[in-house]
Amino acid sequence: MEQKRRGISGSTLKLIAVVTMLIDHVGAVVVLRMILFNADKSGMVGMIPYDGLLQAYTIMRYLGRIAFPIYCFLLVEGFQKTGNKARYALRLGVFALISEIPFDLAFSSTILEFAYQNVFFTLFIGLLTMIAMEVVQSRLEKPVQYLFLLLIPAAGALLAEGMNTDYGATGVICIMILYLFRGNKAAQITAGCCAFLWEVTAPLAFIPIGFYNGRRGLKLKYVFYLFYPLHLLILYLICVVLGISGYSAV
Repeated sequence: MEQKRRGISGSTLKLIAVVTMLIDHVGAVVVLRMILFNADKSGMVGMIPYDGLLQAYTIMRYLGRIAFPIYCFLLVEGFQKTGNKARYALRLGVFALISEIPFDLAFSSTILEFAYQNVFFTLFIGLLTMIAMEVVQSRLEKPVQYLFLLLIPAAGALLAEGMNTDYGATGVICIMILYLFRGNKAAQITAGCCAFLWEVTAPLAFIPIGFYNGRRGLKLKYVFYLFYPLHLLILYLICVVLGISGYSAV
C-alpha cells in the first residue's frame, strides 16, 4: 500500500485560493459599494460604522491578494501534468467567456463591457504562452530558440495588457517566472515571492504552496471552475437586494 504523502494536495490549495478570493470579492463588490453609497450619508450602514467598513474593506483586500499566486502556481502545475494541453486551454478559454458577464455585473453593474476582463483571460493567456514556449523548446534550434523564448513571454504580456485583463501583463510575467523555475521547488518559491512583492500580502501564498505534496486531492475540477462565475453573480444579486448595485466597483 502506497504511503500517504505529507503536506497538502492541489484541491486544498484551490480551496485556500477560493476562500481568499471570495473574501476579496465580497470586499471589492459589496463592501466597497456600501462605502460609496454611504460616503455622503450619516456615517452608518445599519449598525456598522463607516470607519468599520473601511477597515473591513482593507483587511479583505489584503487577504484576497493570496489567491492569485496560488492560481498561477496551480496553472503551471496543471500545464505540466495534464494529458491534453489543448483541452486544458479550451476549458480555460470557455470559462473565461462564461465568466465575463457575471464579472462585468459584479464590478461595473453592466451586462457586458470590454474595458476590463476577468482573471480567467489572464490565466488563459499565461497557459497559451507556456504552450508556445514548450513548442519552441522542442522544435527550434538553440540560436533561434533563444530569440523566441524572449519574444513569446513579451507577446503574452502585451496581449494581456492590450485586453486589459485582471492583473494584465504583470500577471502573465508572474506566471512565466513560476514556469521558468518549475524544476526547482525552492527556487520557484523564492522567485515567486520576489515576483509578487508588488502586492504586500501576495507572497504569503507561498507558505501553503511550500507544503504542496504534488497530489491532486479531491476531484472537484469543475466545482472550482463553476464557483468563479457563480459567486460573482450571487454577489451582484446581493448588491441588487441591498440597493447599491448602481455603483461601480471598478
